[in-house]
Amino acid sequence: MSGTPSPAQDLPLLLLSAAAEVTDVVHAGVTAAGFTDLRPVHGFAFARMAPAGATVGEIAEHLSVTKQAASQLVEELVVKGYAERNPHPDDARARLITLTDRGWAVTRAADAAAAAYADRWAAALGVPAVAALRGMLGQVVRPGRVRPSAW
Repeated sequence: MSGTPSPAQDLPLLLLSAAAEVTDVVHAGVTAAGFTDLRPVHGFAFARMAPAGATVGEIAEHLSVTKQAASQLVEELVVKGYAERNPHPDDARARLITLTDRGWAVTRAADAAAAAYADRWAAALGVPAVAALRGMLGQVVRPGRVRPSAW
């Protein structure tokens, strides 16, 4: 099939670029807030642990990694003081991984950086255009699937 490419042919690349930019901006905000010992993948794990915690298996599924890799990541976060292991309320064999106060502080820094990024778009495009874009993306993108494409 030949002809003129559709105007949205590069849309997937633009969306991937936007996602990478958001990741970079949020990570920079977290680092600027003093949390210099974290990588972006930690933030994706935090997103799964908040608000009520998650098991290692749930974190592994969320990040699309093995349970062993997720377990190593959790151990790193526990050692650094960002997360803690707790008894699971429904499964005596499982542990519930939750954020510590330090982990919640990182989450707040990440949220502030993400909000500043969204404000930048609103300033550039206008609030109505950003609201319309958000609405349209919400119709075609499954919310909640936030994870890194690579470590």
